[in-house]
Amino acid sequence: MANIRLTLQYDGSRYLGWQRPEKDGYPKTIAYRLSSVLEKMTGGPVTLYAGAKTEPGVHALEQTVSFAADSLPDMKMLQQNLDHYLPMDIRILRCEAAPDRFRADLNAQSRTYEYRICTAPVYNIFTAAYTAHLCPAPDISAMETAAGYLKGRHDFRFFSGAKKKKGTEKELLEISFRKSDNTANDTDTLIISLTANDFLYRMPSLIVGTLLETGQRKRAPESILRILEGTEKAGAPCEAKGLLLKSVQY
Repeated sequence: MANIRLTLQYDGSRYLGWQRPEKDGYPKTIAYRLSSVLEKMTGGPVTLYAGAKTEPGVHALEQTVSFAADSLPDMKMLQQNLDHYLPMDIRILRCEAAPDRFRADLNAQSRTYEYRICTAPVYNIFTAAYTAHLCPAPDISAMETAAGYLKGRHDFRFFSGAKKKKGTEKELLEISFRKSDNTANDTDTLIISLTANDFLYRMPSLIVGTLLETGQRKRAPESILRILEGTEKAGAPCEAKGLLLKSVQY
């Protein structure tokens, strides 16, 4: 047996997230598209383990996936074949052999998401597929105050769409706000970055949505404390197209 690690990126616009139960549309997920191609190539069932389970419409700049195979393939040929048979909105960045005990989900130390917002009066049509639009720009200082209450280890069950009552304690390691400086055309783009040891279902989108409501003065920064206690509801989830999985750290 061989253990294989893939690094991939995808445009999540037309997918129902990384993975969903069969009855909820599993064929319309990234995991289904990737496993279907791998099973045709290997001639047997493939179980994928992902570093993060992105939600419907959410993109990935770098997603990490591992799976077991009967034998170690030629990695260059594996990447070429995957990129040939996968849809154009799913691309393989790297294929490599991994240690026998490596699992992309269990060995991940942290995950980082970014949310990108165009704050210009006129929406940039060339980046609109991957950025939300909010003008005037939200108050960053108010969001930074709210972020201070979120950082650290907390029970984030009320920042989640999941109904589970166990395993909801996570550690939010970092929250940052910055204006893009990549090109002159991106000076009106605000990027919110979240890094945590793990995220619950819908946790990134609900945290960002709540922070944006704080930045728009729709709620006070201290409302974060009441949400964590369960006495107040989190804000509306942010628009999925502006959210992307930036990386998984090991």
